[in-house]
Amino acid sequence: MGELTAYLDGLPVPHAAALRRVVELALQEVSRGGGGPAVYGMPALKVEGRPLIGVIAATAHLSIFPFSAAVVAAVAADLDGFSLSKGTVRFTQAQPLPEAVVRRIVRLRLAELA
Repeated sequence: MGELTAYLDGLPVPHAAALRRVVELALQEVSRGGGGPAVYGMPALKVEGRPLIGVIAATAHLSIFPFSAAVVAAVAADLDGFSLSKGTVRFTQAQPLPEAVVRRIVRLRLAELA
């Protein structure tokens, strides 16, 4: 988790706190988690060497990348008011992702990796 931790440590506190919460929720869903090198140029949480989720802080929003269009599509109905694209869910510190949705994203992604 070194690179992911370093990335989060370098962000402004409000952004880092919101993204850390996403990572914490993901780790709670994973019996064994770990970080590794960036995936697609972004900090990512990996499981057994494979990318689970990536996180990025942009100027106007925060993003979680489950590396799966199917996962984003599966949770889209629960994310009214959030900005979504094929493989990305965008949120802000003021409007964080619901914890249940983060957990569902992680569970769906774990099922894909199994």
